[in-house]
Amino acid sequence: MAQKVTGKEIGIEGFATASSVGGNYSVGFKIGYRLGENIIIGPSLRLMHGWSKNANINNDYNIYGGGVFAHYRYGNVIFVGLESEVLRSPFNFGMYSTSYKKWVPNAFIGGGLSREFREKFRLNVGILYDVINDINSPFRQSYKTTKTNPTTGQIVGYIPIIYRINIFIRFGDVKVDEVDAEEEL
Repeated sequence: MAQKVTGKEIGIEGFATASSVGGNYSVGFKIGYRLGENIIIGPSLRLMHGWSKNANINNDYNIYGGGVFAHYRYGNVIFVGLESEVLRSPFNFGMYSTSYKKWVPNAFIGGGLSREFREKFRLNVGILYDVINDINSPFRQSYKTTKTNPTTGQIVGYIPIIYRINIFIRFGDVKVDEVDAEEEL
């Protein structure tokens, strides 16, 4: 006999920066459906807002969109995951590009630490790599890891790595079914 665990969780993450010349904040929501003991999948929603004050010019922008995610949790220690979103962005970083995409895709793959508390809350702290790395991605502002020219030491680009801290909260009933191993085949 094996156990099949099902249930739902809400995931929340946030980010904020501010200074005298501007800032931004972002909030992400996930609704996760547990497919067994270790797998959680579901839709996601992201809202971002930013502003800048530079040379008496005020600017602000909004970014929003949604996507899907899948996490595999190993024990109460680590997780690996895929997260993909399509975001409506006002940015056009392609200086030599004539095509401007308002809807920008991203796809992250990564993992990190995962810890459950009192069977109600889970904290995921992870590092994710954007495999699409679209030139107009609003996440490009968050890339801090740089590539340098080995001879000059100058920064020549950024590696599309971000960090995410998610808090998952269980809600609804958690159902544990005893499943016969032969039935699953």
